[in-house]
Amino acid sequence: MEFQRKPPKLWKTPEDRENQKRLIIVLERCWLETAKVGDHYALLNGDDHHRFLTKYGKDFADYRPDIPHQCLMTLLDSPLNRAGLLQLYLCTEEGVLVEVDPRTRAPRTIRQFARMCIQLLHKFKIRAEGANQTLFKVIKKPVTMHLPSDCPKIGTSKEGLKVELYDYVKKLPENGPTVFVFGGLARGHVQCDYITEVISFSDHPLSASVALGKLLDAFEEKWHVDPPREKAK
Repeated sequence: MEFQRKPPKLWKTPEDRENQKRLIIVLERCWLETAKVGDHYALLNGDDHHRFLTKYGKDFADYRPDIPHQCLMTLLDSPLNRAGLLQLYLCTEEGVLVEVDPRTRAPRTIRQFARMCIQLLHKFKIRAEGANQTLFKVIKKPVTMHLPSDCPKIGTSKEGLKVELYDYVKKLPENGPTVFVFGGLARGHVQCDYITEVISFSDHPLSASVALGKLLDAFEEKWHVDPPREKAK
């Protein structure tokens, strides 16, 4: 699940973690829950486990592991991540905090993603095959322990302060870290006490993956990740 061409490491020292330029994404309230269904453990989803969830009085509409899966592919496949300018944390609805190595290649299918999540939530880490590298690992809460102390921590919501995204991103610190918080859930809101400002950058409701794609594009333009090519003469 790792890239053959690995991006630079994001940090080497505590000072790098505190000050190095990068976009940090926190996906909060991801509905990633496992249970033994029949003879095997499964990552619960509303389509395949409708009866199981209803039996235990749970709302099957909430169980959407496809949402964090889509977000992972958008983030880890992005040019910003390939350039070593992205860091990612996932926090499940049950409060499990996961750190994702930026060199990871996201699982391509939802079934592969489900198998990965079952292993992660039961063994607390996933290592790369044939390499001494941890791709996903469960880490100590809260997430604020792992975030830079003095940087913008921005939430996203349709009810937030309306901004023009590219202009807003251009005004953020040029050479330091910035944290953005998104919800990995089908409905509801993310409310975190560490968020300093909540913004909205579309008049339309966006899926988390689409909203992340727009944000990544804005930061790629800001940091010239893919500079325009010269026209052929």
